[in-house]
Amino acid sequence: MDKKMIFFDIDGTIVTEGTHICPESTINAIKKVRENGNLAFINTGRTYFNVTEDIRSIGFDGYICGCGTYINHEDKVLLHRSITHEDCVDIVKKLRQYKVQALFEGLNDIFFDHTEPSTGYIAVLKDEFGARGFDVSRSWDDPNIAFDKFVVWIDENSDYKSFYSYITKGYDYIDRGKGFGEIVPKGYSKATGIQYLQKHFNIPLNNCYAIGDSTNDLPMLKYVGNSIAMGNSTPVLFDSVSFVTKDIEEDGIEYALKHYGII
Repeated sequence: MDKKMIFFDIDGTIVTEGTHICPESTINAIKKVRENGNLAFINTGRTYFNVTEDIRSIGFDGYICGCGTYINHEDKVLLHRSITHEDCVDIVKKLRQYKVQALFEGLNDIFFDHTEPSTGYIAVLKDEFGARGFDVSRSWDDPNIAFDKFVVWIDENSDYKSFYSYITKGYDYIDRGKGFGEIVPKGYSKATGIQYLQKHFNIPLNNCYAIGDSTNDLPMLKYVGNSIAMGNSTPVLFDSVSFVTKDIEEDGIEYALKHYGII
């Protein structure tokens, strides 16, 4: 049997949004993928520190994190692309100039703007990270600030046009809807992560499968022929995939993997 590689998004794909619960059927299905001699990788927008133990304990061969900016296999780092400290400092200046809220995501850290009170979703995220035991004290003004990617929130006070013109010179802006954007260095995506591992393991594209639910999954879903959207996905994905499975809470992962005869 030809070895296959299956790539799983996290939020909305293997764990529920908000409650972060992984269905038992999903856990068993992923374990079966590997028992059958295939490779299972996480492919997420989260940076590596934020792939928590409840996800890791399921059992994966490795992780593509930060939208392709970090790749490991069996705890060996194969690729890591971080934004330079100088560029991080410049991004901070521009965000403040254009009044854009943001959360910076590093390999091991997160950075909040402590010069302004946390409001809205930023405040919610800060509380969630803190409750999960992460250090939320590091700030945009940290003298050693360095991050791999970041997310932004645009509101009525933001100069979105100027910020977009500035940031897209060296970065891709992924519109996640409702004023929420994800910023990743150009040349990196969930698709480039798959390309890297294809070469590393010498596995053809027709043996690669990707499963996701949101717009930052589009690069990998458009890249692989065997592309799967969760039933609970952002609807824009449905016309870009080869198969739409059931909702996450309706055993969607198991259903998709059985459909393709992987388990």
